[in-house]
Amino acid sequence: MGTGPCDQEATVPEPSSTAANGAPRSLAEALRARDDAALAALLHARPDLLSPVPGDVTQLATRAGTRASVVRALDRLDRFALQTAEALAVAPDPCPYGVLESLLAGTGGGTPGNGTRAALPRALATLRDQALVWGGDEQLRLVRTARELLAPSASRPSPTGLGPTVAEATAGMSPTRIQEIVAAAGLPATHDPVSAVAALTGLFTDPARMSALLDQAPPEARQVLDRLVWGPPYGEVTANPAPPVRWLRDRGLLLPATTRTVVLPREVALHLRGGLAHRTPEPVAPEVAVQREHRPPLVDANAAGQALAALATVEELVKSWEHAGPPVLRAGGLSVRDLKRTAAALDADEPTAAFWIELAYAAGLLAADGEVDERYGPTPAFDDWRELPPAERWSALAGAWLPATRTAGAVGEQDPKGRTLAPLGPGLDRSAAPEVRRRVLELLAALPEGASADPQSLLDRLSWERPVRGTSELRARLAGLTLTEAELLGVTGRGALSAPGRALLEHRDPAQPLAPLLPEPVDRVLLQADLTAVAPGPLARPLADVLAVLADVESKGGATVYRFTPGSVRRALDGGHTASDLHAFLAEHSATPVPQPLSYLIDDVARRHGRLRVGAASSYVRCDDDALLGEILADKRSASLGLRRLAPTVLAAQADPGALLDGLRAMGYAPAAESHTGDVLVARADARRTPARAKPVPVPEGPPLPDETLLAAAVRAIRAGDLAATAVRKEPAAAAATAGGGGAAAGELPRTSAAETLATVQAAALTGSVVWIGYVNAEGAASQRVIAPVRVEGGFVTGYDHTADEVRTFALHRITGVAELADDQV
Repeated sequence: MGTGPCDQEATVPEPSSTAANGAPRSLAEALRARDDAALAALLHARPDLLSPVPGDVTQLATRAGTRASVVRALDRLDRFALQTAEALAVAPDPCPYGVLESLLAGTGGGTPGNGTRAALPRALATLRDQALVWGGDEQLRLVRTARELLAPSASRPSPTGLGPTVAEATAGMSPTRIQEIVAAAGLPATHDPVSAVAALTGLFTDPARMSALLDQAPPEARQVLDRLVWGPPYGEVTANPAPPVRWLRDRGLLLPATTRTVVLPREVALHLRGGLAHRTPEPVAPEVAVQREHRPPLVDANAAGQALAALATVEELVKSWEHAGPPVLRAGGLSVRDLKRTAAALDADEPTAAFWIELAYAAGLLAADGEVDERYGPTPAFDDWRELPPAERWSALAGAWLPATRTAGAVGEQDPKGRTLAPLGPGLDRSAAPEVRRRVLELLAALPEGASADPQSLLDRLSWERPVRGTSELRARLAGLTLTEAELLGVTGRGALSAPGRALLEHRDPAQPLAPLLPEPVDRVLLQADLTAVAPGPLARPLADVLAVLADVESKGGATVYRFTPGSVRRALDGGHTASDLHAFLAEHSATPVPQPLSYLIDDVARRHGRLRVGAASSYVRCDDDALLGEILADKRSASLGLRRLAPTVLAAQADPGALLDGLRAMGYAPAAESHTGDVLVARADARRTPARAKPVPVPEGPPLPDETLLAAAVRAIRAGDLAATAVRKEPAAAAATAGGGGAAAGELPRTSAAETLATVQAAALTGSVVWIGYVNAEGAASQRVIAPVRVEGGFVTGYDHTADEVRTFALHRITGVAELADDQV
């Protein structure tokens, strides 16, 4: 059986088997001819080829042709490089450069005017660099697996819209029917079906004769062809087709695919298309259009405002989970109810709240506590983060956002099992997210400073760079999320890349350009007579902490408005502050005199605070004023608390102390909790912290990119292994003397006995010569190596391993065979 050209891709011909014109005869031979830099570039572009490191160039070529690796490589091609590969898949194999050029630029007098001919060398170089195409310009070959993926078949049309060739479409047709088609097309009869198909193919590829044949076609027949020419090339027919269809079918312009369908042969479609494989070749990447231009200082100021809001939101989120964080679902993640509650607390919609939650988690500020009744809470890293300057705190958030693979935009979607994805739960990783985020920022950085991009043109550009269906759709979704999240975070301002965002993209510290844009923290507030306080900027840490307890946030923005209420003042008193402490604090930090209504509010709440005492009995209420206790008992609202009088100044309750406190406060009283000794309990609960947790690790998209050291080592190992695989060996004397050619075939390692192996390596150690061995390691992996033995003793041979470029020791019983190298070899 002969071996087709495609079957020779990964074979290793003998060193003398190179074609006479110097062209490579296999993919392995083409890779072997590359220099080290080109091999390193291939391994960097396709890192999956390094797992594990190939033993030689033949293994590298074989692995580069596997389906999974080729699919991954095709997914990362830009649109024109992919169109070039698709054109090669429907071209003859091998394909001359001129034929490929005509498939992409047409057979007319000029190009379509979009730079196809000028861009083709770049696209072809990309395919060659990634080992998807090999061979010289006159014999371009697409690797077999890529051809199988991109070429048309009966079950999967080609992306070009072209159908099978005449030879493929007539493969199962009877010879008589083929001769009838040849006769109807005006061709002379032939001796066999092969020559008949060749004659029909010659007719369809001859522009002059093909034009003459189509000139005879009825107008309705041309309309049928026009509907099929750009694909799909298949059409349904009845048992008694219409005359136009019958005319086309009789002349082979339509060929039967099944009993109910016909197909337009590839040669006919190419003639009707003017030789184009694609209706619209796209050799040039679409430009990203500018939507609006802003002054750069305005962009930076807007981004700084967003950055401040982001810091305040994340801090508010994490602090709200300090004492009673939401529980962890059994399947992991946050419940819908807790997400809604968090969104309401942050005054945001649910997708935005999910983004802030995931951002805090990515920055290591939130985690599950790992308890039996597991809940989410702040990590110890949150305390360290709060102590940083604002610009450094933002830098930590942005630095966690850019490489994160967890995607908050996927919250609410369903996983393959139909389960809804929840914030902080499994299934949110999208490996392409970091690359898309960085690419979006790079495209924004390429625009004039202060310019925002038109979103649709940005998506068009990303789609051109990764056009494979599925890949492009995911990237478009991630790009939209990136634009939204970057604006929320302050990486962009008004849609344009900010100075901190540009520093983040360029691996510089974004805190440096951000710090001058942020206002200095203020230690004064404006107290107003309507029981509100206005913070004209970010507050200093001690002031912000106390004011967060003493008042409720009423509105946010450039200035935050706090409102003092009886409940907020009682909260401060419960936290251990006294009325005099609060008066002194407000007087110290107010830029205006303390309003009289606020002073009255503090004194009034403090006067009533603690008159009632609640403890655990199941619980009880104690008060020196028995009339007040009688008033509580008479109140119908206290019925649910199960109160009864034990003594003139003591009431017992069925409710627990916490519920009793909440119930009395809802009735308008201001009770205080007390300990078993009768002392007032200070309700300043220590902030709960989870054990130290590591940040979530991004899930990489495929194998990680290798660094320069790994690439250099891998190339060196492949070259050394190739030397071992292709070195010319001497035939062992025992095998040469065996009658009937008992030695190993050319290129194969001869099997030698233990005695022969020992004698050969001992002789090599004495003479300093180099031998070729087959070796099986402890894991059972076989390899070929070229070694220079130095010492043989104790059942081991020690020598310099040219394959690994180091001195190694080999067990003699694991050497399967040994042969001396020819005199002109290493």
